[in-house]
Amino acid sequence: MSGDKPGGDAPATSLVHAGRRPEWTHGVVNPPVYRASTCLFETLDAYEAASRNPDAGLYYGRRGTPTQWALAEALTEMEPGAAGTHLFPSGVAAIAAALMAATSSGGHLLMVDNVYEPTRVMAKSVLARIGVETEYYAPTDSDGIAPLIRANTQAIYMESPGSLTFEVQDVPAIAALARARGLVSILDNTWATPLLFPAIRHGVDLSVQSLTKYVVGHSDALMGSVTAAPDAWQNFRNTALRLGQTAAPDDCALALRGLRTLAIRMERHGKTALALARALSKHRAVERVICPGLPGDPGHALWTRDFNGYASLFAIALKPGSREALAACVDNLRHFGMGFSFGGYESLVLPVKPLRTATRWQTDGPMLRIHCGLEDADDLIADMTAGLDRYLS
Repeated sequence: MSGDKPGGDAPATSLVHAGRRPEWTHGVVNPPVYRASTCLFETLDAYEAASRNPDAGLYYGRRGTPTQWALAEALTEMEPGAAGTHLFPSGVAAIAAALMAATSSGGHLLMVDNVYEPTRVMAKSVLARIGVETEYYAPTDSDGIAPLIRANTQAIYMESPGSLTFEVQDVPAIAALARARGLVSILDNTWATPLLFPAIRHGVDLSVQSLTKYVVGHSDALMGSVTAAPDAWQNFRNTALRLGQTAAPDDCALALRGLRTLAIRMERHGKTALALARALSKHRAVERVICPGLPGDPGHALWTRDFNGYASLFAIALKPGSREALAACVDNLRHFGMGFSFGGYESLVLPVKPLRTATRWQTDGPMLRIHCGLEDADDLIADMTAGLDRYLS
């Protein structure tokens, strides 16, 4: 969690103070919730000035109010070197906007093969309908990307660690390749947040987050964001404004509240996840623990080199067993709910089946993705150990 930021403040300090401009807060600690559709102009000059400049201030609710601006500014400050952030009503909406900004009809997109399933579906449906061809590449083969680049390749899409299977990509190398070839690099950085992996500083053009997860932190709001490097900001900003997507001010207030405790929550999530992963690696029901934070994992060296800490997520591949055995394991857990998403204070478990196009992923038994919340680590270890004992009984 250490590391300096411009201005000399550590990231945890910046999270507390970012986005709290006096002209937006008027002396209160938390930025108020400004709800607006219509905004009024006192003069013709003011109206014309705001019409010419989308960043001039209040114009129309779709362009935001101080509540949205405070969150966007805070997220931009989390990414050293970033030019700006746009907010969206969900993580998938943010992914869609990044892809729409980076590609066009007749283009070719390179996408990592362990990508989040809705991103894969979007490429297969929406992008395909507008004439963008998507080609998948192996998540751990950075050297194999360059030969796939064509004359019409427009972007390289990354997710690191990858969805469900947590392969770590060499993001700095891939981003450098994209920049050298005139391509847009996009990273789904939801797993790490900029706190653990400052994507723009590592050369990424568009850094995507599902704020629904760690930033909101309480499983009570949907939101996404895209933070852009200077060279990519204007084109992305124009695309985002034309798509007309924005985040509700009440949800932004929830995200701002979550942001203030993000550093301490991520530290607790990571410590608990590594403790649980180490404990489960010794259980006789577990074939393999998939966790780049552990020595011996294929992604451990890159994770150690590039990341500032561990997050809450990892997976376990179980030894072969019946559906009834899997149900006995997950149906009776005390502290792990079964549901989508992650990043909240409550622990979650989810049976998963990874999808692949260009590569092969197979386990002999079921897989479980595990999100470690803020409960006591020993309680989580005991609960999951009891579940795995039931799996074998």
